[in-house]
Amino acid sequence: MALDSRVPKGPIKDKWTDYKNHIDLVNPANKRNIDIIVVGTGLAGGSAAATLAELGYNVKAFAYQDSPRRAHSIAAQGGINAAKNYQGDGDSTYRLFYDTVKGGDYRSREANVYRLAEVSANIIDQCVAQGVPFARDYGGLLDNRSFGGVLVSRTFYAKGQTGQQLLLGAYSAMNRQIARGKIEMFNRHEMLDVVKVDGKARGIITRNLITGEIERHSAHAVVIASGGYGNVYFLSTNAMGSNATAAWKIHKKGAYFANPCYTQIHPTCIPRSGDYQSKLTLMSESLRNDGRIWVPARIEDAKAIQQGKLKPTEIAEENRDYYLERRYPAFGNLVPRDVASRAAKERCDAGFGVNATGEAVYLDFASAFQRYGKEQAKIHGIKNPSNEEIIKLGQAIIEEKYGNLFQMYEKIIAENPYETPMMIYPATHYTMGGVWVDYNLMTTVDGLYCIGEANFSDHGANRLGASALMQGLADGYFVLPYTIGDYLSDDIRTGKISTDTPEFAEAEKEVTDKIDFFMNNKGTKSVDHFHKRLGKVMWDKVGMARNEKHLKEAMSEIKAIREEFWKDVKVPGSKDEMNLELEKAGRVADFLELGELFAKDALDRNESCGGHFREESVEQDGPQKGEALRDDTNYKYVSAWEYKGEPADAILHKEELTFNDIELKTRSYK
Repeated sequence: MALDSRVPKGPIKDKWTDYKNHIDLVNPANKRNIDIIVVGTGLAGGSAAATLAELGYNVKAFAYQDSPRRAHSIAAQGGINAAKNYQGDGDSTYRLFYDTVKGGDYRSREANVYRLAEVSANIIDQCVAQGVPFARDYGGLLDNRSFGGVLVSRTFYAKGQTGQQLLLGAYSAMNRQIARGKIEMFNRHEMLDVVKVDGKARGIITRNLITGEIERHSAHAVVIASGGYGNVYFLSTNAMGSNATAAWKIHKKGAYFANPCYTQIHPTCIPRSGDYQSKLTLMSESLRNDGRIWVPARIEDAKAIQQGKLKPTEIAEENRDYYLERRYPAFGNLVPRDVASRAAKERCDAGFGVNATGEAVYLDFASAFQRYGKEQAKIHGIKNPSNEEIIKLGQAIIEEKYGNLFQMYEKIIAENPYETPMMIYPATHYTMGGVWVDYNLMTTVDGLYCIGEANFSDHGANRLGASALMQGLADGYFVLPYTIGDYLSDDIRTGKISTDTPEFAEAEKEVTDKIDFFMNNKGTKSVDHFHKRLGKVMWDKVGMARNEKHLKEAMSEIKAIREEFWKDVKVPGSKDEMNLELEKAGRVADFLELGELFAKDALDRNESCGGHFREESVEQDGPQKGEALRDDTNYKYVSAWEYKGEPADAILHKEELTFNDIELKTRSYK
């Protein structure tokens, strides 16, 4: 099947407007007769459910949490991008588009990214109208900060809890529709399969996570908004419940899975402390606005710090290596995430890491305290302030901007980051790969849509910070509600979809058979035993740097773990009750397949781009020496994989990428 991205013709700045002018619409009276299922109620799913219901469709929304407020979108900290140019620093729709395509290492679809940049400003207006408490500057305008990979300030924020505030905005919009009866909310329900009738998505099979009951739900279209697959690494910044099951189930029913190897390793996370750990904690990238990243310049100092014999505050300024400022002078500490992560790994691998494990670098705010403190002293008319006074005034400003992040760090590490530099290390975070979708956000299955982090569409090989919230809300509030109408206009005479059909019965049987298998298997090992082993293979061999030998080993090792899992997994408890181990078993079964496809995709792509770094593809000399080497001649395409049973047998379909509005060039932050 040829991949048709359905990108409209015409100049890029007119594509979305012209497209909306010519698509088919559903009139309000007919919308009342059309049902839509939305799986996932984070920012993408919540905004989509609320908007579709506001338009008049009947929406069924499903969350595996006890409330949409618990979606993992709540954990986003630093902000949301939009090209408002409030700062007057040269921002524009085109510049946001350019930065996003360049940040994604020229591996995204131009038309989708331009549309994202175009609707970004509307998102801010929508959220302000909902009461989202964005930070404001002295004059009362919304404030902005800068993020990695850009030269302007375009990130709107609410302290270090932007995701939470935006999610509450979407949740309040949902609640209004729940009260009106336009959204039927199913909390504590997990989607375990999609149902296709005559090739179209017509419903899902779910499990009520409290009673264990298996349910059939029908609709005229199904929207998947279930987030990313970062937990394939076991340790990640994702919530422990975040999983790939909904996306993987639709992949197995015909939706192509695109670019699984594009995974973001976030540079600013609290370092791992031991083997007993079950997740990692993110520290917002916004901290790099004011924090400077360094390691000791002398190996003996690094060793002394690792052994606890030396404190960072005892190392003189000239003996510190501010390596990002040294290597990337134009962007300094605000290089994109993939670049910052690899640079941290390189320093730690060379022996300069600064905690007991040798896997951490410093994020230091001392110079920000001085800078802000001196400015505040002038504002308050304090003549000849002492150093202590300056630091105190500066710390108050930092607390205002990032207070909850500092508090969180202190609770986890038991060190006061106002007094001693934070320690950070890269960790698995966001997934740029996901279900392949066309310009309408429809998968390769008719009537089956995928939005937010669950799809692949906007970020290419690397996501710029503060763009996940932008994409989730753009898809949910401003894109899907238009594009889905074009498809549903053919369904106005269809009537209710019956769940009493062979297709629903067959899908339900598949689900119950698998659950029965888990409950009856007489294994000896826990689900986590297998998940941890998968995570170790993924991090060691499909992590921040990849090579052919390791990727081939990873594929065979993951397959072996998967085969052992099906023989020896033990799931305690019963299926007719709340059973977290049973939930995990299904999710880990999916990760054990996805992990192998992930390694296969990374093996196929013998180039370095964004979050995918192949050791065989590195600049050998010149100003970019040691940096990622992209291969536009052979790999300027989206890898979309078709399911054929075993992950190793997946068939590759290529969507060739064209760049008419942005020149393809080496991505440099020097």
